[in-house]
Amino acid sequence: MSIWVMDNPPSRKWPLYTRGNVGEVFPEVVLSFTWDLIGKEAENGWRDSYERLGLVADGDFPPDEDMIILGVFGGYCYINASYVRILGVRAPGGSVEVIDKQFFGESDAPPYTPRPGDKNLKSSAKLGRLVLKLLGTKELPALEDDKRRTAAWVGQHPGSDASDEALLDYIVGFKPLFRHLFARHIDNTFGVALVSGALSDLLVKIDREDLLVSILGGIGNVESAAPSAAMWDLAHSHQEPESEEWKAQFASFLDEFGSRGPNEWDLGADPWAHRPELALAAIDRMRGASHDHDPRAQASRLAAERKTAIATARGELNVVDRFMFDKALRSTTLYSQARERSKTTIIRAIQSARSAHRILAARATERGGVEDAKVSCVLTVDEFRGYLAEPGKFADLISERVKLLEELSDRVPPFIFEGDVPPIDGWELRSATSESLPAGSKIQGIAGCPGIAEGKAVVVLDPADPRDLGPGDVLIAPITDPSWTPLFLAAEAVVVDVGATMSHAVIVSRELGIPCVVSATNATRTIPDGARISVDGNTGNVTIIEVP
Repeated sequence: MSIWVMDNPPSRKWPLYTRGNVGEVFPEVVLSFTWDLIGKEAENGWRDSYERLGLVADGDFPPDEDMIILGVFGGYCYINASYVRILGVRAPGGSVEVIDKQFFGESDAPPYTPRPGDKNLKSSAKLGRLVLKLLGTKELPALEDDKRRTAAWVGQHPGSDASDEALLDYIVGFKPLFRHLFARHIDNTFGVALVSGALSDLLVKIDREDLLVSILGGIGNVESAAPSAAMWDLAHSHQEPESEEWKAQFASFLDEFGSRGPNEWDLGADPWAHRPELALAAIDRMRGASHDHDPRAQASRLAAERKTAIATARGELNVVDRFMFDKALRSTTLYSQARERSKTTIIRAIQSARSAHRILAARATERGGVEDAKVSCVLTVDEFRGYLAEPGKFADLISERVKLLEELSDRVPPFIFEGDVPPIDGWELRSATSESLPAGSKIQGIAGCPGIAEGKAVVVLDPADPRDLGPGDVLIAPITDPSWTPLFLAAEAVVVDVGATMSHAVIVSRELGIPCVVSATNATRTIPDGARISVDGNTGNVTIIEVP
C-alpha cells in the first residue's frame, strides 16, 4: 500500500529489498521533489549500466514494472537485493554470498533460492569478457569528460535574476545529465565489485584473504576523504578561528566542498554551504586529536602496510597468479578511486539544481508560501510549478505532507524485507530502547579498516551533535554519509550499525587510517554510552571491556 507520495509497488519478479548501501545515500525519507526529479532517472541509469555490463537477460524487467532496481516504501529508498544478487549468479566465479557482503553487510536476508532464468550463459559470457576488459584498464578518461560536462551544466545556471520558468526548466533539464552521471557511477561501483572479487579469489587460493583489508587501505586519491583532510588542516591551522585569515581559509573550504554534507543527494537537504555550522562542529572535534591522526601521517602508515601486504601476497603466488594479481590490484585501485570521483561529480551537479530550487522557493515565500524554503520539497515537480504561481493553494497539502513526513521519520524502516512492504505501524520507533550489553560481550561485524583500538564508546546519533567526542573515544554511529566521516579523525576507531565492504564508512576509514567495523548490528542501542570497548578492524570484532 502506498503511504508516501513517491512510494511504488515492490517488484513481483524480484521481491527482496534492502536499505543496505542506499541507506548511506538516502538516510532519511526521500523528499517528493527530489525523487520526482531523479528517481526514475536513477532507475534508468542503473539499467543502462547493467546493459553495458552484460548483466541483463531477456525477460529480466517486466514491462509493467517501472521501478525494480530502486524503490521507495514508506518514504524510504531501497535497493532491490534480488536483482543485485544476480551479479553473483551470472558473473563467472561469482557468488551471492560475496555480493551480499560487498553491498549489504550482515543481515537476516533469506538465503538465495535458484530460479529458472537466473543463470544465463549469454550474460555470463558477456560478464566474463567484461572482467578481462576491466583487468586491463589503465585509465578512465571518461571521468574527466564527465567533470567537464558537469562544469558546463553548472555554468549554464540561469542565475538569481532569471525568470521562474527559466530556473525551473534548468532544474528539469538536469534529468538526462543525472541519468548519464548515475549510470557511470554504477559502472564504477560494479567494476570495483568484479575486479576486487578477482583479487579476493587469488588471496583465497593462498589462504591469505586476511591481507585484503590492508591491500585495499591507503590507495590515495579517494575524493570522498578529501573534505576530512581539509578539515584537519583547518582544525590545526596556526591561525586563530576568529581571525580573518582563518575565516578566508574556511570560505575556500566551502567553495570546494560546500556541496557535501548530510543527506547530500536530496535537494531538500542542507549541505555545508547552507549550514556551515555542521562543518565547524566537526572541525572543533578534531582540534584535540593528536598529530598521529593527521591524514598525511596515516596515509604514510597505510601505504607502508599496503606495500608489505602486497609483497607478502605476491611472494606466495605462483607466476601466473602473480601476473593476474598485479592486474586485479591495479584495476581495483583505479575503479575504487573512480567510484568516489563519479559520486563527487554527481553531488556538485545536484548542488547546482538545489541552488536553482532555493531561489524559486524563496520567491514563493515572498508570495505567501512556507517560510522554510526546503519544506516546499515535499511537493512533486508539477505541484511545485503550481505552487510558484499560487503558493496559498498548496498550504493544506504541504501541511499534510509535513505531518506525514514527521511520522515516517520517527520510524526505523526494516533493513530488509521480501514481498509485501511490512505495515508501517509495525516499524520500530526511533525512540525505542534496547537492553545494553554487559562487560565481556562481543559484537561481530565486518572488518572495515585494519588496526586495533581501545577507548570510551561515544554514541552519536546526529553528526550535527557530536557531543564530547574526542581523543581516546570510539565513535558509535548508526550509519554514515559524508557529514559523519570528518568525525572519524576525532576518534580512535569507528563502529557502525550497518554497512558493507563497499560502504562509505569503509572506503573513507581506509583512506584516513581509522580502525573501523561496520555491520555491527544494533551497536548504537546495545553498547552502553561511556563503556570501555576494544575495536579490531582486522577481524570485525568489537568487545565491551568495562561498563560505566
